[in-house]
Amino acid sequence: MITGLKQKLDYSDYARIPPDGKRYELLDGDVYVTPALSPLHQRVSKRLQRQLEAYFEVSGRGEVFNAPIDLILTPHDVVQPDLVIVTDPGQVSGRGIEGPPALVVEVLSPSTRDHDRTVKARRYAALGIRHYWVVDPEASRVECYRGETAGYALVVKAEGEASMSHPDWPGLTISLAELWR
Repeated sequence: MITGLKQKLDYSDYARIPPDGKRYELLDGDVYVTPALSPLHQRVSKRLQRQLEAYFEVSGRGEVFNAPIDLILTPHDVVQPDLVIVTDPGQVSGRGIEGPPALVVEVLSPSTRDHDRTVKARRYAALGIRHYWVVDPEASRVECYRGETAGYALVVKAEGEASMSHPDWPGLTISLAELWR
């Protein structure tokens, strides 16, 4: 019988992963690895970040962080979403963001599309992340989900060059045309 092996990895294991250009995440103690982000992914993420900063940071409503930054949800759940919006400054620590933020945004890539929509979405909902946005550059679409009792429910969806407003953040309007240009 083998003894002493961990059944689940935790933050201390995660912190010892050497940097190699890949993104490592822990979900319920299991490690997931994704390749570095493509230029399209980076452009879309950066353009959305600017719009979110204009709403959250300029008004003092919150702070926007971009990957790579550790979002530490539990000792066994450490992720690096593309964008994280924090409205409670107490969640920002020397290690990263600790606890469920106001909003997590994932920009889909061919290598992460299914994982972001299934495994990550379920775990985010279970761990109390109230707002989860999925940005799909290939479909030119943004989907905004809100946590409900049974998981996430779609609140707003926009495609193409439309503008999108979110009912939970009055005055927040996202120009999709700016994301895809």
